[in-house]
Amino acid sequence: MQIGWGGCITGGMREIGNLIAGALVLALTPTGFAAGVEPGLGELKFFESRIRPTLVEHCYPCHSAEAGKSKGGLTLDTRSGALRGGDSGPAITPGQPANSLLVTAISHADPDLEMPPNKKRLPDSVIADFRKWIEMGAPDPRDDNSASNDSMAKAGGDFWAFQKPLRVAPPATTDSEWSRRPLDRHVLAKLESSGLTPSPDAEPGILLRRLHFDLVGLPPSPAANRRFRARIESEGVERALAMEVDALLSSERFGERWGRHWLDVARYAESSGKDSNFTFPHAWRYRNYVIDAFNQDKPFDRFITEQIAGDLLPASGPEERETLLIATGFLAIGPKGLNEMNPDQFRADLIDEQIDSVTRAVTATSVACARCHDHKYDPFTMEDYYGLAGIFRSSKTYFGTRVAPNNQRGGDLIALPRREGQVIPNKSVPKKRVEKLKAELVALNRDEKESKAAAMKARLEGGDPLKFFSLQKALRIIWRRGAIEGELKSVDEEGRALPLAMGVTEGVTIGDAPLLERGEIKRPKASVPRGFPEVMAIPAGTKIPQDQSGRLELAQWLTHPDHPLTARVMVNRIWRHLLGTGIVATMDNFGFNGERPSHPALLDHLALQFIESEWSVKAMIREIALSRTYRQSSDHREDAFLADPDNRLLWRASKRRMDAESIRDAMLAVSGFLDFNRPRASLIGHLGHRPVSLLAFAKGVPSDLDGSDHRSVYLPVVRDRLPDVFELFDFAEPSLVTGDRETTNVPLQALYLMNGPFVSKQSVRLARRVTAKAESTKKRVELAIALCFNRAPDKAELELAHAFFAQPVAKEDPAKAWQTYCQALLATAEFRNLD
Repeated sequence: MQIGWGGCITGGMREIGNLIAGALVLALTPTGFAAGVEPGLGELKFFESRIRPTLVEHCYPCHSAEAGKSKGGLTLDTRSGALRGGDSGPAITPGQPANSLLVTAISHADPDLEMPPNKKRLPDSVIADFRKWIEMGAPDPRDDNSASNDSMAKAGGDFWAFQKPLRVAPPATTDSEWSRRPLDRHVLAKLESSGLTPSPDAEPGILLRRLHFDLVGLPPSPAANRRFRARIESEGVERALAMEVDALLSSERFGERWGRHWLDVARYAESSGKDSNFTFPHAWRYRNYVIDAFNQDKPFDRFITEQIAGDLLPASGPEERETLLIATGFLAIGPKGLNEMNPDQFRADLIDEQIDSVTRAVTATSVACARCHDHKYDPFTMEDYYGLAGIFRSSKTYFGTRVAPNNQRGGDLIALPRREGQVIPNKSVPKKRVEKLKAELVALNRDEKESKAAAMKARLEGGDPLKFFSLQKALRIIWRRGAIEGELKSVDEEGRALPLAMGVTEGVTIGDAPLLERGEIKRPKASVPRGFPEVMAIPAGTKIPQDQSGRLELAQWLTHPDHPLTARVMVNRIWRHLLGTGIVATMDNFGFNGERPSHPALLDHLALQFIESEWSVKAMIREIALSRTYRQSSDHREDAFLADPDNRLLWRASKRRMDAESIRDAMLAVSGFLDFNRPRASLIGHLGHRPVSLLAFAKGVPSDLDGSDHRSVYLPVVRDRLPDVFELFDFAEPSLVTGDRETTNVPLQALYLMNGPFVSKQSVRLARRVTAKAESTKKRVELAIALCFNRAPDKAELELAHAFFAQPVAKEDPAKAWQTYCQALLATAEFRNLD
């Protein structure tokens, strides 16, 4: 490897060049999941949440086997039918929305091919979803063997995921020395039965770096590395490792790391998303609640109960009452179609999103797929769906947007108890303004009433009603009233800003939900008693009182020790974040279409241990982190690779690319500028209620939404407008429950590392840090590599560095040379990958 003056080490340039070349090859390769490429979980979620419901509602009545119709020879209820198309040709061309007749039809671009026929054109947001879906390659999990799917659904009670975890003794192994935990024996027994052996322990520096990033999301300091190695020498690796794990688990940085994992699952965001994307200025309170809950090691069953029914739990005082109300923000922060004109449709869609999020997040199955018909793959019926729908229908959701142009749906917010030291980013106003706004609201309402009366009189007398009450005037009143009501609800009678939160409380009307034929709000049938999916019935389940929504009983059902999924799903999520892949690889799908567990007995063992440890997340993390399985080396072994190329048997530690937050936080940490203080509220909280499209015009908002030195968990998460580092390095889609982010390798990542303002700024800071703390080139290089990689440089690296800094151009501008060198380190694969 050579070092040259041109922006970075040429080896780093070669790596970046390879990334670009590889991505260009991929970009020039025709896409299409229909050709046998398996779609990822994100694509399948997109299909299930955005595409399938529209097909069911608008297309199946004329183009499905269930309806007995295939107009124009087209069926759209199977993957092959959609690809094959009808008399006019293929309906979908994967990767090419412009050449897909389905898009042409729903866009009404061809007057002879307008679908649905004789109906209003579908909303632009829906059409955009179909374009995006086809650009993805039209991922579609449906197949043509519906009979097979029906039989699987009927046998649901026999499926492993819907049966209680079984307690089994750890299996016997030939090697009695290797295991340190019962989980190790499960892993080793599986390896031995396949003729494989585990890998040796990782080198201490590599293990320490892995441990720090996994538990707190930050690199270890050189001092921590020296301390860890000294402890190994004096007390042995077992004691040294335990002390390090315990220290990291007790750090406040732990909650910021592991809280972010749950925020992925909770589809946390600070805006509504969809076609009318408005900010959620109070969502940050839920973010902080989650971080604090993980730092406190709040029992996971309590954590779930608070998020579903915190408002129904007793509180010891104002502070706990505030916490419990904020926790229910989990049910309120989902995406919302604020431009939906029909309030009943909006309510039905909101309930559907809540059902989908709760069941996916907690049980890794989605009952929401049974909204329009019995689930095609899993044993959930429409009765199961509407039993849950009644629970959320009997609740009120506070999401806090204001009626405005492009926003038809206003929402209230929960006023929190006032207490000393409370953060309230929304602004107070003078009392005179409160009085003025109230007077204006009275005048608007009076004007509306009088104008409507005058228009009605004119109509009865044969005159022109629009002369008195036009659409323009009506909209002016509606929008102005929305702004006034929104401002008044944010302050008290004296004009003092109120502490407000998104969340859920009991509804005014409590009752069951009617089953909607095909999920259509205009086709209600008999009501379905509120309850829970029958396939996961708990023998001692609590009956829902007639005068309560049932959310508390839902939470109790989900967290009952006999529930077959909740503990399994959470320990699987923990395992994935420590080992790279879940025991069930499909993190959010434990159903028939999901992967089967690689170690089913181990999964059950961990689930039962989780419950018995009082649902302690920290205890489960500690158990795994102190195992021999976790500390293995990631070195390649040809024999093991040929036998198990995906490492499902865990014969080594999996190499992993760090997530966006760890990459960014690590750059701030090594530069010495990471701000560990929690910011006051959030950027969006300070900006208040506004359309996301106007964020670029707001004062003080950086173009990449990344203008602070705080940890990345505190950056704004705005749907369809993420900070650059999130967008580029595979941040979770904030509209979907995401337990497992995708990992891509694309040219824009390389360009960000080479040219991004944030990276350049940190490289300058890192250069100043190493040049200030060391005088010789050798000492500076040693410090830079210790900070970035947690190791010492080898001989070749020192020689290359000396050659680089000996060049005349480097001597002419040493500050620039050190910045270039440091940026090269930040851009390397070693910096952003874990061994």
